Amino acid sequence: MEIREILQQVKDKAMTVEEAEGYLKRRPYDELGFAKLDVHRKIRQGFSEVVYCEGKKDEYLKDIFVRLYESNGEVMGTRASEHQYEVVRALLPQVEYDRESRILKISDSHRRKIGNIVVCSAGTADIPVAEEAAQTAEFFGSSVTRIYDVGVSGIHRLLSQLEAFQSANCIIAVAGMEGALASVIGGLVSCPVIAVPTSVGYGANMHGLSALLTMINSCANGVAVVNIDNGYGAGYMATQINRQSCSKEKG
Repeated sequence: MEIREILQQVKDKAMTVEEAEGYLKRRPYDELGFAKLDVHRKIRQGFSEVVYCEGKKDEYLKDIFVRLYESNGEVMGTRASEHQYEVVRALLPQVEYDRESRILKISDSHRRKIGNIVVCSAGTADIPVAEEAAQTAEFFGSSVTRIYDVGVSGIHRLLSQLEAFQSANCIIAVAGMEGALASVIGGLVSCPVIAVPTSVGYGANMHGLSALLTMINSCANGVAVVNIDNGYGAGYMATQINRQSCSKEKG
């Protein structure tokens, strides 16, 4: 819960002053023994803690997911497996799982989506990472436009979507192979471009390293780069940019 939300509930008499005081006095993390959950992260940053599911024991994942849901009324996990989905669903039957992005979530259905983030992929093989980015941004309250399979090998596909790109507050460009997509887009738009290299490609792609190096060495202005296959990181950063853009528009 954000501080503004707590204050609003006190104002509306939905929460007593004592309840609000108790909430704010709570230790900024919940001690589970094997994990320390950052339950005050939403107060500090506006976004609640997200669970990286891959490699976690079933018992750990269950306790973490339930505790975060109870604390925030929503919860999201990345890189989750089908098995982990079944484990969590046994306790939280309302949980949703997307097999392509591997995102596990219970989201706030009443949250209004704001602004506009464009998420694009060079090829269809890049879509799982692009979807991780898109669904992360949507979970945190951003409106997302998806434009997939617009790689530079058929640049007319990209140029046909130019109006959509130029109307965005932020663009996430997801590409493997040589990773040229982000540079091309960066030269066409005025908003920030977040480049996401993927591990898609043949041998000399070196599991995404060639795309990463291309993006880091981009000659286009306004291009920032996250780690290989890090759709979550791109979606989070794009949401921060999108929120600030929307705040400036209101001001």
